[in-house]
Amino acid sequence: MPGARRALDVLGLGENSLDRLCVLDALPRSGEKLPVRGYAERPGGQVATTILGCARLGLRCGYAGAVGDDHAAQLVLEPLRKAHIDLSHVRTLEGVPTRQAIILVERDSAERCVLAVRDPRLSLGVGVPNRKAIASAQVLAIDTSDCDASRWAARIAREAGTAVVLDADDSTEEVLELMCDVDFPIVSADFAESMGEGGSLVRALRKLAGRGARLSVVTLGNRGALALADDRTIESPAFAVRALDTTGAGDAFRSGFIWALVNRRDPVTALRVANATAAMNCRGLGAQAGLPKLEELEKFLAE
Repeated sequence: MPGARRALDVLGLGENSLDRLCVLDALPRSGEKLPVRGYAERPGGQVATTILGCARLGLRCGYAGAVGDDHAAQLVLEPLRKAHIDLSHVRTLEGVPTRQAIILVERDSAERCVLAVRDPRLSLGVGVPNRKAIASAQVLAIDTSDCDASRWAARIAREAGTAVVLDADDSTEEVLELMCDVDFPIVSADFAESMGEGGSLVRALRKLAGRGARLSVVTLGNRGALALADDRTIESPAFAVRALDTTGAGDAFRSGFIWALVNRRDPVTALRVANATAAMNCRGLGAQAGLPKLEELEKFLAE
């Protein structure tokens, strides 16, 4: 991490969403009709949620993303405004709807299925945020929703000494190319299994390290996380909580990880903090409802 203090701890570039959550007794099979046991409309989106989580942990944050000129955009951005996150790099596109999603949550397991609705015109574009903004942050958090924008920003970040954290679910050629400019890739189990020979998670982590990662991580849901640091494998167990909804668990994991990164925690501690943040978020309905404040996280870890 850079030694000099910068204007922001973390700048996020990527997805936001207005989520409509339906709580069901069980996820539906084809042709089935089921009663909805609970319904809520909540803000979400991968990077927007991660950045909000960072702000709640006390980090100085900025967010860059694309929204439409609709009411959904106001609902999505309102929690970020209330958290005093810099939104000067948000791009509003006329005549384009803000990303939305229908999320089906299974009541007993808290597992969910996401049905995303994203207009292909909803793009931040290359060059936003600008070079100065990227260089002003200690960490750049990106996703793969707009690979061109993420790749450009990651390359600028590398030149500026800004650490790059990536959220990735799909191992496409575009994403693998993006990996070459990422310091801390945090990928899903599906991503790692498709990349590793014979589905080996450790082989996948080594491949990511070969592309330049300083610490590569795969999230494993209720099994915690697995990471590779300096060719050392680290297994970090999940925390047992009474989960209501797993939506946003990975995004919250990244919030905790980035907090630990900014505060120069060692990899074992960083993963423990990340797993705790993810577990706490699963206690609320929606991607952002359970994101903890720093004092709440510290109390949870102490207990």
